[in-house]
Amino acid sequence: MVHLVDGTYELFRHFFAVPPRQSTDGVEIAAARGVAGSMLQLLEGGATHVGIATDHVIESYRNELYAGYKTGSGVDPVLMTQFPILEDLLTALGFVVWPQITYEADDAMGAAAAAAASDDRVERVFICTPDKDLAQCVRGDRVVQLDRRKGVVTDRNGVIEKFGVPPESIPDYLGLVGDNADGFPGLPGWGAKTTAAVLTRYGHLENIPAAPGQWDVVGIRGAAKLAATLQAQFEDALLFRELARLQCEGPEVGAVDDWRWVGPLNPLPPIVGYVDGLGLARRAERLARSG
Repeated sequence: MVHLVDGTYELFRHFFAVPPRQSTDGVEIAAARGVAGSMLQLLEGGATHVGIATDHVIESYRNELYAGYKTGSGVDPVLMTQFPILEDLLTALGFVVWPQITYEADDAMGAAAAAAASDDRVERVFICTPDKDLAQCVRGDRVVQLDRRKGVVTDRNGVIEKFGVPPESIPDYLGLVGDNADGFPGLPGWGAKTTAAVLTRYGHLENIPAAPGQWDVVGIRGAAKLAATLQAQFEDALLFRELARLQCEGPEVGAVDDWRWVGPLNPLPPIVGYVDGLGLARRAERLARSG
């Protein structure tokens, strides 16, 4: 089995969940230590091949496509300073880390999911994040999303139940309804239920008839206005879909064999002592001996 982890989500989650803790020189480290401990817990639960993607910088190539796309503005500086600490700490503990600059962590996980799915030896791929963007990577019940905090696994049927559309239509869905977390609005009037109904019938933006009289969809209220909006703002919808679509051929993530965890680095890099992580190191060494 392969576990692909959204390190950015994990860092944000731990930042707001764990008590503050500082290094000897006064740098906040609690969230980074918390994520590292959580990754060891993943190994203790039986994980063998783990890849962790992070947003080394929040901005990506998508900011060049759309001015309103999310940036690091407004993110707590104390949180931002823990990204390089987290990346170095996880690497020291033996994990494969993919820090993203041009692309985003989601793209790296998408690339890794595609690589793992193409390997016949891999029984199952767990994409460890609740992020709706990653729903587009789900394949049957072999490539699934795992919300580790809630303990919920979402397969293809789960994606359809949650969004009303299959994984392959998720970028189109987000192109119409928008994604506030990523900073693009979608089209006016295109809510979740309407969008799901239309895409269930047509699959992708290009397949939706321009004339509402040609829509073969039951129960759509205000179809004429929705069709007019889509026709007038079709280029916007395509742009928003492009923002939502993961770039699975861009990030360098290697192959499945590269992601096997074999133990912490020896000798341990100074970062482990810096975060007072000797307890983490001992856990990692015990795991390595038992494996």
